[in-house]
Amino acid sequence: MKISIVGQGYVGLTLAVGASSAGHQVIGVDIDSVLINNLKVGKTLIPGIDGNELINLIKDGNYFPTNDIKDIENSEIIVIAVPTPLSKDRTPDLTLLKDACLSISKYLKNSALIINESTSFPGTLRNFIKPIFDSRKDIVLKFAVAPERVDPANTLWNLQNTPRVIGGLTDDASITAYNFYRTFCNEVLVVSKPEVAEAAKLFENTFRQVNIALVNEFAQIASKLDFSTFETIKAAQTKPFGFMSFYPSIGVGGHCIPVDPTYLSYSAELVGINANFINLANKTNLEMVSFVVSKIESKVNRPLKNLKIQLAGIAYKTNVADIREAPALLLMEKLINYGAIVSWYDPLIEVDVPGKQEKLQTDIDLGLIITPHKEIDFTEWAKSNTNVLDLSSNTNDYGWPKFL
Repeated sequence: MKISIVGQGYVGLTLAVGASSAGHQVIGVDIDSVLINNLKVGKTLIPGIDGNELINLIKDGNYFPTNDIKDIENSEIIVIAVPTPLSKDRTPDLTLLKDACLSISKYLKNSALIINESTSFPGTLRNFIKPIFDSRKDIVLKFAVAPERVDPANTLWNLQNTPRVIGGLTDDASITAYNFYRTFCNEVLVVSKPEVAEAAKLFENTFRQVNIALVNEFAQIASKLDFSTFETIKAAQTKPFGFMSFYPSIGVGGHCIPVDPTYLSYSAELVGINANFINLANKTNLEMVSFVVSKIESKVNRPLKNLKIQLAGIAYKTNVADIREAPALLLMEKLINYGAIVSWYDPLIEVDVPGKQEKLQTDIDLGLIITPHKEIDFTEWAKSNTNVLDLSSNTNDYGWPKFL
């Protein structure tokens, strides 16, 4: 089948590789010309995507990366996989989703199935996406939703073995979407309506957000009562039932956990329900940075003004080159506001965030382990007896006690 996937980031590219490897002819569309040019030569920072595999798929004619939306015109299935972030006031921002739908509607020339993989609140497919296409009376369009479940750097769960949940506006749309995803996914669950699939994605990550907030609050309690949060969690997880481990951190980041609960809360507000529990979890995680800064100040036993501090790893997740909603950025801002001299080192991050260094610094007063990628060698800090605090949620031992 001829498939077009609009958006070639973590979600879209992963899907493009999976679908093209299954024998589909995939058009990968993205407005970022630099990204597309990199993909054409097999260059990508997305974990699990092999550059040589990309080049071979392109040579075989199964994958065609492009920044020209017109190339979708004869597609049988079009998948939308664009970001749905939060706006500056932390409300849902569907601007990119709307732009993608308008472009697809303008250039599509034949009947097709439109699938939304972009995360959004229940009713988005029915009440937001489909109405954009309603003016196309000349072609027959079907609509389905299949919220993405990509987990970058996860070596256990991938596109093939992670179950997919799909829902169509019609039975025909559900069947067509099911047949498509079954060509590269082992398990596909068809639900009764798109809203179920949309809500399931939000609830999955809201579950994680709430539990992370719980353990972050627990870390504050443990700090006041002077016992180790990590040691307590390890003791608790010896119970073989009824417990799931979550570890404290300076907050939550990425394209899902900080965002999806807000979409669910927004959806609740539209029908007159105040999502108190979800909103409190969001607030708790956002406020962790302030707690961490105050704890750092207490630990060094001096004001932070003019203190030289370096953060090791600013990405939101270990071994992933992504700083979307990364709490390290909030921590740096807060430390700078306190007068600290802040720098950072992250070999995976290429963006020009102020304070970037090419290696770990040893002429500093304090090193903070935030996101310990495998590419970061902490022996330099160890050899120089640098004062270090491990603020990561990673359970590995890097030679310094956990600070949360």
